[in-house]
Amino acid sequence: MRVAAVQHDIVWEDREANFARLARQVARAAGAGAELVLLTETFSTGFSMTPGIGEPEDGPSAAFLAAQAAEHGVWLGGSCPEIAPGEQLPYNSFVLAGPDGTVHRYRKLHPFTHGGEHERFRAGDGPVTVTIGGLRITPFICYDLRFADVFWHAALETDLYVVVANWPAARRHHWQTLLQARAIENQAYVVGVNRVGTAGDGTEHTGDSRIVSPMGELLATAAGTETIVLADVDAAEVAATRDRLRFLADRRG
Repeated sequence: MRVAAVQHDIVWEDREANFARLARQVARAAGAGAELVLLTETFSTGFSMTPGIGEPEDGPSAAFLAAQAAEHGVWLGGSCPEIAPGEQLPYNSFVLAGPDGTVHRYRKLHPFTHGGEHERFRAGDGPVTVTIGGLRITPFICYDLRFADVFWHAALETDLYVVVANWPAARRHHWQTLLQARAIENQAYVVGVNRVGTAGDGTEHTGDSRIVSPMGELLATAAGTETIVLADVDAAEVAATRDRLRFLADRRG
């Protein structure tokens, strides 16, 4: 399967502007043969804590993903602030829309307490794994990357981890290192999709999106500009790596 990580800037709290910008990027990714296209964390608003930033499930951001997925015949995912029925605070929700109208959701497990996300967003309940074309995909969101245990627990059911983020430039080395570590220790592909540009709160982002092999090799990388990162991934390569180097069987806990 060809995977596209769309590394993009975000217009602060302006959904329509972001939809217009990203529609062109999704079209480019699909034109390059991607079957799975990934946008960043909070792709439609930026990492905003503004009260009222949440939208209903199947609101404008999810509708954008579904429409673009259907138009281009791809699976398309990114995170957005969604309020579940009957609740007050939104989840930071990764929405994965399929070309046939199918929609899957993963809700960020670890709100970023250092930035106050835990005061404005609810935490999710657990990992979600989706199988597309024989490839088992487990998404996570930004700060989740720092918690190896949740990756470990999902490893045997995962061929490809997706991590969408608004990771700051000040800790870019952590982002790069942890993405490779998660691939190496779980013998799975990892796609890290991070934004570029300056957020509304002044935070700088340098992208560094990348696709990492089950052996920890960098298959594709990006620097600090808007771009699309492409690589082909194969579930058979994950199985072969785990068969050749049977490390997961020795894992405890």
